[in-house]
Amino acid sequence: MASISLSGVTKRFGPVTAVDDLQLDVQDGEFFVLLGPSGAGKTTTLRLVAGIERPDEGRVLMNGEDITDMPPAQRDCAFVFQQYSLYPHLTVFDNIAFPLRSPMRRTPPAEIKQRVERVAQTLHIENKLHRKATALSGGEMQRVAIGRALVREPRVFLMDEPLSSLDAQLREELRVELKRLQRQSGATVLYVTHDQVEATTLADRIAILEHGRIQQVGTPLQVYEDPQSLHVAQRLGAPAINVLPAEWFEGSGPPRATHVAIRPEDVAVGAGNGPSHFDVIECSLVKHLVVAERSGVEVRAHTRMDQALHPGAPVRLSFPPDRCLFFDASGQRLPV
Repeated sequence: MASISLSGVTKRFGPVTAVDDLQLDVQDGEFFVLLGPSGAGKTTTLRLVAGIERPDEGRVLMNGEDITDMPPAQRDCAFVFQQYSLYPHLTVFDNIAFPLRSPMRRTPPAEIKQRVERVAQTLHIENKLHRKATALSGGEMQRVAIGRALVREPRVFLMDEPLSSLDAQLREELRVELKRLQRQSGATVLYVTHDQVEATTLADRIAILEHGRIQQVGTPLQVYEDPQSLHVAQRLGAPAINVLPAEWFEGSGPPRATHVAIRPEDVAVGAGNGPSHFDVIECSLVKHLVVAERSGVEVRAHTRMDQALHPGAPVRLSFPPDRCLFFDASGQRLPV
């Protein structure tokens, strides 16, 4: 496998800067996720690593070797796309075997059979090998696309939102499968998604990407618990982090704070009136979620309750100071 480094990489398309002075290091054998909204530069970053695009500035390195000018075919990267991109006239076996029959990787037929069958068994599609790709379900087609990448045994896997077009149950099933396969193989994976659930369940480390720039890198827990900006704090968490007026916290935070954020699970819930009086908007015992309102500001609390609070009922909410995060007007985190 291989490590990947992008050093000062910038890529422009006319007046649009898709990737802006990107600094990124992916370790050998790491499952690394780029998380960001549409247009953040995630796919462009993958294409730069694959060699499909060439940077206007900066360098791309693999195992410390500068590969910026190396053709895609020589980089030994396997790309898995959002859409399956299978050959409809070929069987599952031939779709998976296709990379092994290319002129650069000409492989003996006996070895092709062995490797295809091993990959198919790993992905639980061994009984589909003689079917045409068009006779498969969406989940099966994506497994074939992943199998076509796995069979090559490349140095790096590049995955561009491969699960986003599947239904919720299939996404969950294949998330588990992908992580298991990566752990078994020790593969280096660079994976992009806009889905925070995928990011936090799959990643060894996450990079939050916005407007072509990395906002923060860390393990999912590090980024969740210690966001360095309000934007990063809002990228992770369901329900989303509460953003409250600084006036509610006068005297208990940095004087430059204009926003105070707190995770729903850190909000303390009590019954009745009080100085922190809120009115209940909704309450779900199934989701352990209370949504309340005060002065036009909604607050979400994630807590276990014995009985539901009715809409309009008064409730006390409190915000432990040691669980509050303070941000300045530009959205940057302030030390307490």
